[in-house]
Amino acid sequence: MDVLKFLHIVGSDGHILATPAAVVSGLVYNYLPFMVLPIYASLERLDTRLLEAAKDLYANAATTFFKVTLPLSAPGVVAGTLLTFIPATGDYVNAEFLGSSNSQMIGNVIQSLYLKQREYPAAAALSFVLMAIILVIVLIYIRFAGSEALMGEEGTAI
Repeated sequence: MDVLKFLHIVGSDGHILATPAAVVSGLVYNYLPFMVLPIYASLERLDTRLLEAAKDLYANAATTFFKVTLPLSAPGVVAGTLLTFIPATGDYVNAEFLGSSNSQMIGNVIQSLYLKQREYPAAAALSFVLMAIILVIVLIYIRFAGSEALMGEEGTAI
């Protein structure tokens, strides 16, 4: 129990509720399907003959994964990352219910400015800044991953 307290996984009272670990586990629980399903869809389309060819060429499991499976499943990883990152940045419910009053996420700050403090211009400005940051990150992601990483071979979305 002392190790868990030292790592800040549980609070001083021994409960996980109202800790950052509770917020992170809630986010993982809520957004894991948005990551898993695109990866599953891209792995399902994977041609098994390529895996057999790698095995025939005496590639071990790690080499097969990094040279064959991962590059061919990259569109699913890119789509899953974007589908997870975008809604998780504005999430405020997990931090509200699972975290303590001192665990703040950007969504909580916007919600507090808008609903509790009635600071509409500040909430709108912060929302716009959040959208701009998300847009820049998505554009950087598309620039380095390539727009074809988000599309299938025939130009259809994953």
